[in-house]
Amino acid sequence: MAIVLFAVCASAHAEGSVTLWGVLDAGVTYVSNEGGHGNVKFDDGIKTPNMLGFRGKEDLGDGLSAVFSLVNQFSVGSGAITPAGTGLFSRNAFVGLDSVKYGKLTLGDQYDFMVDSLFFGGVDAAMYGGGLYNFRAGPFSKLAIPYAPPYAGSFDWDRMSGETVTNSVKYQSPSFGGFRFGAMYGFGNVPGHMGSGNAVSAGLNYDQGPLALAAAYTEVKYLQEAAPQVGIRNWGVGARYSFGKIVATALITTARNTANGAAVAEGEIGASYQVDPALSLSANYMYMKGNAVVDNNHAHQVTAVADYSLSKRTTVYAEAVYQRTNSGAQALISGVLDPNGTSSGPSQFLARIGIENRF
Repeated sequence: MAIVLFAVCASAHAEGSVTLWGVLDAGVTYVSNEGGHGNVKFDDGIKTPNMLGFRGKEDLGDGLSAVFSLVNQFSVGSGAITPAGTGLFSRNAFVGLDSVKYGKLTLGDQYDFMVDSLFFGGVDAAMYGGGLYNFRAGPFSKLAIPYAPPYAGSFDWDRMSGETVTNSVKYQSPSFGGFRFGAMYGFGNVPGHMGSGNAVSAGLNYDQGPLALAAAYTEVKYLQEAAPQVGIRNWGVGARYSFGKIVATALITTARNTANGAAVAEGEIGASYQVDPALSLSANYMYMKGNAVVDNNHAHQVTAVADYSLSKRTTVYAEAVYQRTNSGAQALISGVLDPNGTSSGPSQFLARIGIENRF
């Protein structure tokens, strides 16, 4: 009740609007090899994360608006905030100014440009089908990314499933003939050491007619209690082209740990087909390859998805994902994140049926 009253009161006392919105996803997944055993389980937040958010906009005149966003991520299965141990609005929390002429300036905990330019730029196949199961993961735990637990196979090593930068200032330009750009700086807040624990990110997009191009760079420095700070550098480029009902995408992303020299790169191609207003089909292939520090491990992954819209708000879907690694490595599809989720061998397959509702 308090949340509803907050939204109503905020709307009544501002010359603008406050919107309460959300998305819920739940389903049943079969995994062929999870720690050496098959598993049928309830899983949620796969097609899209389960989120509850507030966004607001106040008109200040002359094309200028004050804006804010507060977004919480949670588990439908348990009701708990996710990821575990994070704050109430850890998915996004920012406030700022948005100008039609000069662009948007925001401050807070917000996505970097690996997310904004590449994923929201529409060049990642995961946007059109597969969701969390279609992001990057595999036998690359020696990347040693601080935000990824060891068993997660350096899950989301290219940051594109929605990592954020805390204590950040972010600028996004308006569009100039289809081009737009942005830059971000995250403060480490370490007294006497301005460069410790900081982050930088930048993105460039072109979107005109059927063609979209995107590029992004992010470097985040993580402070460790008993070790020097670890810097993780990411960059990516991608493209999208629309052929009527068919949308084709291509994407390359990379990650490098500047502390231990570990690096991984991936290439991906995909396509989606809007069969009719209700039914869409999508498929993609990705290849991931690590350097010698991660034992030259590599992985092939294929994903296929069918989405059927029951209404503008509700979609049912089915998907299948298969990953195959080199001999001696253990497959791990993104989203199979239980401590025992890694396959006992070089292959892992999953199939899922689910439902998504937006409000």
